[in-house]
Amino acid sequence: MKITMFDTKPYDKKYFEEVNPNYGFDIKYLESTLGENSAIMAKGSDVVCPFVNCNVDKKVIDILADEGIRLIAMRSAGFNNVDLKRAAERVLKVVRVPAYSPHAVAEHSFAMLLTLVRKMQHAYVRTREFNFSLSGLEGFDLYGKTIGIIGTGKIGRCAADIAKGFGMHIMAYDPYPQQIEGIEYANLEQLLKKSDIISLYCPLTKDNRHLINAESLKMIKKNAVIINTSRGGLVNSEDLLEALKEKRLAGAALDVYEEEAGIFFTDQSNEGIEDDTLARLISMPNVIVTSHQGYLTEEALRAISETTLKNISEFEQGLPLSNEIK
Repeated sequence: MKITMFDTKPYDKKYFEEVNPNYGFDIKYLESTLGENSAIMAKGSDVVCPFVNCNVDKKVIDILADEGIRLIAMRSAGFNNVDLKRAAERVLKVVRVPAYSPHAVAEHSFAMLLTLVRKMQHAYVRTREFNFSLSGLEGFDLYGKTIGIIGTGKIGRCAADIAKGFGMHIMAYDPYPQQIEGIEYANLEQLLKKSDIISLYCPLTKDNRHLINAESLKMIKKNAVIINTSRGGLVNSEDLLEALKEKRLAGAALDVYEEEAGIFFTDQSNEGIEDDTLARLISMPNVIVTSHQGYLTEEALRAISETTLKNISEFEQGLPLSNEIK
């Protein structure tokens, strides 16, 4: 099987090269992001392997199908960037990595939360300049606070376990609630009104796009904190910026951004960015932005490589596809 991997970073290649000897696939690693202009670069392959910010829309799928591609192997859990209807029409199978390390993302969300509420980013900069003043670095305890977890899949449940360790009260909203000890389920409005910290752990769908918007932000208690390590499209960034400017929130920590494609995963330090909303968010003292880093641990990268190649192996052998998206 010949595989063309798009949007490849050095750490992707490292772990795929570690795992691939077990399979013996012919992998072509490309730095280019998959899109209408780059899809032709997969010519001669059987499989394309895109990442979360690749564009796999109708036009791209048509180009891939015309070039003989038979499988789209997403090396991510998310697949909102794939036109599944068109893929089915062109008889292309689509698979994904539904779980790699839920602990990685959950732990990253709490790393961001602690950094934000204890103002560690400012303390770090101060001490680097030999400024040991504590003025303006007052934070607040997580103990006794209410965290509102939106989405109680594997990552959300890992986050709930971490929150229990901090002695937090846990509320949750999920369209499909489960019986989980120590978690109080509520409707979305109740969760927004009662939570001190709101953390998102759900996939992006057409039904929950801009779940956090101007109206829902009005429900959130003053001085609450928003954490998003899921998908950028869950939060209306302009509405979030306005709420922060009006000082209706204590802060926000974002590992994802709705217009991150073409910005995240790249070095923009010499050019700057043209996205004014993102630039203003980054400039705010009570906002932390990381570049879709939540999954980036050794364990998660190895699991992504193993599951992706296993998905391709199942396809090659004509076996039922364990992680097919239909």
